[in-house]
Parts: sequence; C-alpha cells; structure tokens
Amino acid sequence: MNNFFKLKENGTTVSREIIGGITTFLAMAYILSVNPNILANEITGLNWNSVFTATAVSAGIATLVMAFLANLPVALAPGLGLNAFFTYTVCAGMGCSAAFALTAVLVEGIIFILLSLFGVREAIIKSIPTGLKKAVSVGIGLFITIIGLVNAGIVKTDLGTPVGFVNFTADNASATVAIIGLVITIVLFILKVPGSILIAIALTTIIGIPFGVTSVAKDWTPFSTPAEPHLFHFAFGEAFSSSGMILKFIVVMITFLFTDMFDTLGTLMGIAEQGNLKDSSGNIRNAKGALMADSVGTVVGACLGTSTVTSFVESTSAVAAGARTGLASVVTAVLFFISLFLTPLFAIIPAAATAPALIFVGFLMMKSVTEIDFKDPTEGVPAFITIMVMPFSYSIAKGIAWGVISYVIAKCAGKKAKEIPVVTWILAVIFLADIIFESCK
Repeated sequence: MNNFFKLKENGTTVSREIIGGITTFLAMAYILSVNPNILANEITGLNWNSVFTATAVSAGIATLVMAFLANLPVALAPGLGLNAFFTYTVCAGMGCSAAFALTAVLVEGIIFILLSLFGVREAIIKSIPTGLKKAVSVGIGLFITIIGLVNAGIVKTDLGTPVGFVNFTADNASATVAIIGLVITIVLFILKVPGSILIAIALTTIIGIPFGVTSVAKDWTPFSTPAEPHLFHFAFGEAFSSSGMILKFIVVMITFLFTDMFDTLGTLMGIAEQGNLKDSSGNIRNAKGALMADSVGTVVGACLGTSTVTSFVESTSAVAAGARTGLASVVTAVLFFISLFLTPLFAIIPAAATAPALIFVGFLMMKSVTEIDFKDPTEGVPAFITIMVMPFSYSIAKGIAWGVISYVIAKCAGKKAKEIPVVTWILAVIFLADIIFESCK
C-alpha cells in the first residue's frame, strides 16, 4: 500500500488518508439526496431510487479511477449546476427528454476521454477567456441558489411582484424549515465543522418532522436493496431526428462539455494549491490521470442514468485533514458503495432540507467574482451578462451563450479582436445560430 500510493514520499500515513477519505465523504454525501431531488421528477420522468443508485455507483467508480490513475485525494460525483441544467434547461426549457440529455452527457464524456488522452483538453481550457470561466462559475452559483429558494417554497411569483419572499407562517412550513436549515448550515460552516452541509441536512430533516415537512412511515427502515438504475437510457434517434435537433444537441453537448471543463480544472487547481500537489513545473500532479477520471466518470454516469460527473471542491476537506494520495479516494469510494444499501435513509430527506445546501453552494461558487476584471469593460461586461442571464433566464445555457456572444462584441468594440481565441469565435457563431434558429421557430 505504501509503495503503490507512495505514502512516505508524499509525507502522509494510512491513518491520515483514512480520516481524509471519511471527511470528504461526509462533506459531499449531500449529493446523494440532492442529485436525485433535482433529476428525478415529473419534468424528466426519472425514478428517484434509480437516480440515487446511479449517483452512488458513478461517484464510487469515478473516485476509484481517480485513486488509481492520478493518486490524488480527489472525489467525484454528479455535479451541482450541471444536473440543474439537465433538468431545468434541457428537459423543461428545451422540451427534450431525459434520454436526449443523457445522450448528450454520454457523447460529452466520450469526447472528454479522447481530449484527455491526446492532451487537447488542457489546450482548449487555456484558450477560453479567464473572465468568462469565472463568470460561468458565479452564474451557476446564482442559478443553483434560485433553484434552492424555489424548491423550498421561499421564493414565489404569485405575491404581487415578479419575484418575492413568502411570509414564514404555518402555511409555508417548508420555507420556514429551509430558513432554519440555512442558518444551521451557515453556523456549522463558520465553525469549520467537518461535513457541515451533510450535518445541516440531517438536522433540518429531523426538524421538519414536527412541521409536517418530513414524512416517515411507521414501517420505515433505513436499509434496502439497491434499485436498478436507468441503464443505457439514450435517445440517439431524437438527438439526430432533424437539423434543428442536431443543432440543439450540439449546443447542449458543448454546454455540458465546457461547463464541466471549467468546474473540474478550477477544482483540481484549488486542491493542488492547498495540498501542494504539484509537480516540479508547478502544474497539477498527474493532471492527465485526474482529467481521465472525470471523463470516465461522466461516461459511466450517463450509462447509469445521471448527469455529468465532476471533481468536487469538498475534496479540499481531505487535504485539510492531511490526506495527500489516492488512498483517501479509495476510502471515499467505498463509503459511496456502502450508501447504496441506505437508499430509504436519503429518500425521506425533503426538498426543504436539501434547499439550504443548494443556496449555500451558491455562496461558495460566488468567490470567483473577485477574480473578474470589472475595471476593463471588455472583460467585465461579458462576465456580468453571463452572471445576470443565468438566474434571470433560468438557464445556464443561455447565460453561457449570451456571455460568449457579448465577449466577442465587447472585444471587437474595444479594438481588441486579436485577444479573442479561435475557439471562442467558433462558440459565438454556434450560439448565435441557435438563438436565431429558436427565434425563427
């Protein structure tokens, strides 16, 4: 074990790795209930228990791949933001089926594998403007926050104003419980309690019982046999049925592709910086293996019936606990597999308990806004438009599309067209064609 994971070489021990792996699982286990709550509903037609299985298995497999290919203490699972894009933009907004969205995720994952193998993925990431990368992260954070507020019943549109907060009365018990949960989450996070988000979800679920928000059957048991996932639930026929659908498929696939790219790279860079997990050149250690784990996880997740799998920033908790190698990832993966037999335990968690997690993750994703150069309007304006459009249009895709288009316009107006990467020009043309196509329907 010491030789394989190079524990001594990385200045760590078995006990530190085990503690780090457990800490990461506790910090990100909320995804086991949050992901099914977002993906499994009347909009997608997916089954909650099946998505739960897909979430746990894809997380376990991807994290194991990270352990053995990259030897990094990084855990993966279906990412927040991308699952919201899956449900609320692709299925609800575009009117596509869940099978269509899963097909886009599968193709994205396969492309990721090829790009990772040939080192193209890193080159593409470098060609995307930094300001837009940061803006995408912030915009997704606000989009997730809106979803959390709506799911909890805190924000409604029938209050006499376009958007408003409800009164926290007995008639809005879900909203009240969610606010209590958010307060708990904030307090635990500030106190640096390990697994603060998961603990807050558990406490909020219990608090929801006397409010009538959490329902527990008399014959309830926390143990069960894992449900069968939505295996190979694809729709290539729908995706390529017409020129319009092909264009829509390309837009969806590219959105998954680049959003996942930015999310993964940012996470890996942050973890590498925190734990000094860099090579002699100052680059992320075993970056190709880490990106491959992300790619394989996405393909596996698509085949099982869940949205894009990505590296989780909560892995920084393992590094903070002293973990430095893939052994910590092995521990985290094993815990995800064990959770498969605890589906009912996660199923009783109401939306009011997971909504605070969504809102708080929105706060965590806001940090990137400080790295955007708002003093330069050719950088600041496109970033602002990206951030603004996502929550107000209720669409991550529209935010990225208008952000890229406005970036090209701003740079040209500022006589800085030479700063526009070729890939950005291509994306702008694709997104503009999609907007024109939608307007002509």
